[in-house]
Amino acid sequence: MRKSQPVRRVVLATAATVSGVVLLLSLKPASDPAAAAGAAPQRTAAGQESPQGGAQAAAGSGTVTGDAAQTQYGAVQVRLTVREGKITEAEAVQAPKGGLSDQKTQLAVPRLNQEAVAAGSADIDAVSGATYTSEGYKKSLQSALDKVKPAASGSSGSHAGTSGSAAGSSGSARARTVTGETARTQYGPVQVRITVSDGKITQAEAVQAPKGGLSDQKTQLAVPRLNQEAVAAGSADIDAVSGATYTSTGYRQSLQSALDQAGG
Repeated sequence: MRKSQPVRRVVLATAATVSGVVLLLSLKPASDPAAAAGAAPQRTAAGQESPQGGAQAAAGSGTVTGDAAQTQYGAVQVRLTVREGKITEAEAVQAPKGGLSDQKTQLAVPRLNQEAVAAGSADIDAVSGATYTSEGYKKSLQSALDKVKPAASGSSGSHAGTSGSAAGSSGSARARTVTGETARTQYGPVQVRITVSDGKITQAEAVQAPKGGLSDQKTQLAVPRLNQEAVAAGSADIDAVSGATYTSTGYRQSLQSALDQAGG
């Protein structure tokens, strides 16, 4: 009996060892493929997402923010929304504030935003009375455009870059901004600036209008309506605004002068 017990222990130990090896062998193949299957798809997905994001940026679509341009009255910073290399929206995320700067910002920024979209470049006119804000706007706008250009040329190579430049040139050729001659009225000068694209007025604004006293109220009443009518009509054949006859007449004269320069 004493001799048989050590033999049993050896047999039991051997059996346990064999069972352990069998278990290890049976578990290892099941765990390795699962780990490989779990890790590889994640790396592949991440690898695919990055090129797709780069392709979208390279196509010239997305939102870009220019560097802040410091001016004498505060910082100006422009953000653009670009689609297929064209500006579809422009906004000033920073502009001079406080005191008279508030009025100038409210006057200038909406016009600058419209001009940026219409021109598709930083080659836009400064708004009269807001020179510093206009200059800062153009600098930040150019900075934003510079961030779009490398992406546009990066995906398709130099050929795409050349095509983009050609498209930009043709866009500039189609859209142009002209300013009519100043029309003198009993209450002050009126001068109209229009943006024309493919022979159509896409934007109209009065860069000069009667000021002071009651004239301020009439100008605020009449000019926005006259701007809308000019765009809608596509000509100087627009109705006078009741109560602002002189301003309306001067507006139409300057508008006709601008159209003559544009060849319309």
